[in-house]
Amino acid sequence: MEQRKYLIDLIAEEEEPLKTLREKAAKEESYEPIVERDAAQLLKTLLLITKPKRILEIGTAIGYSAILMAKNTPEDTEIITIERYEKAADEAIENIFAAGYEKKIRVIKGEAADVINWLDPYFDFVFMDGAKGQYIEFLPRILELLRHGGVLVTDDVLYKDMTNDEKAAEVRHRKITIVQRLRKYLSVITNHTELETTVLQVGDGVAVSYRM
Repeated sequence: MEQRKYLIDLIAEEEEPLKTLREKAAKEESYEPIVERDAAQLLKTLLLITKPKRILEIGTAIGYSAILMAKNTPEDTEIITIERYEKAADEAIENIFAAGYEKKIRVIKGEAADVINWLDPYFDFVFMDGAKGQYIEFLPRILELLRHGGVLVTDDVLYKDMTNDEKAAEVRHRKITIVQRLRKYLSVITNHTELETTVLQVGDGVAVSYRM
């Protein structure tokens, strides 16, 4: 933990409106969690390297990561983000508008499992930060939507250090099903013939996959 804190402390202070959004999310228990600082910095770096023109995000929450992606991609990049909770989606739309990215980011309200079925390929970059237990169900369609040479980033794959310890998951509010599905997801993406994947101890665990 001390090492991670040291590394997080090295990260430059966030720009507005990201700093304010993070502070609000930390104070309001009703808010959906947002990507952690070190995971956000990794996401930013990957975006600056890959310069994607079309991005899909699963799990908008209050719009923090969508705004982060908009700030760190080319001006003509299109971002589609899906949020199943109407209250969170509405707040995300307000935050995106206030940040001036309403023309670059499109928020779709609905269940990702349904929405992704009618989206058109191809995306250069996919960021999954939605329902952890559904990652494995999303994957086949995500791979259809992600172009060869594209990048898939999956957040929270270590799930509060429970993914590597099923016994701990049983104790913690019956999270065993989510943990088992995450373990299956990680097994699939690290052994998939069309993906090159690394899993990093950043944030709550981030998997970065290159679509070959």
